[in-house]
Amino acid sequence: MQLEEGKEKFLQAWGTLGSSWGINRTMAQVHALLLISSEAMSTEDVMQELNISRGNANMNLRALIDWGLVGKELRPGERKEFFVAEKDMWKVARQVIRERRKRELEPMLRILEELKQVEGAQDDKEAEAFTKAIQNLYDLSSKADKTLNTMLRADEHWFLSSFMKLMR
Repeated sequence: MQLEEGKEKFLQAWGTLGSSWGINRTMAQVHALLLISSEAMSTEDVMQELNISRGNANMNLRALIDWGLVGKELRPGERKEFFVAEKDMWKVARQVIRERRKRELEPMLRILEELKQVEGAQDDKEAEAFTKAIQNLYDLSSKADKTLNTMLRADEHWFLSSFMKLMR
């Protein structure tokens, strides 16, 4: 397989994976392109490589910056902005977990905490079933949050050794 074919295959695969993880395909492809690029790329470079519009490139680059996965690189004498992705995959994984936790898990925990306070008649089976389901969801979500928090604080070697123990 030639380099160009490999790059194209990787961009397509990363885009598909990104869709599975809850981000749009183009955002994942922009991230993939910056991951495999040896140098920072301008918006025009991204547009040309992925055959996307300026608006699409700008929107996805900004989103990747918001996620903390891409940074800007300024070059003296250049008016263009250049973008570079974090190449350390452990840092990338931790940042994605941090963002998904902030955007998804924390709001859900707040809602479930509020819903635990729902009141109904003491002999009301519907209220009892509702309260039990909410408590179970809250317990599971809290455990997931604690696990993710532990992972975010852990270093790579501890995590990998713990993961390997689980796989045995």
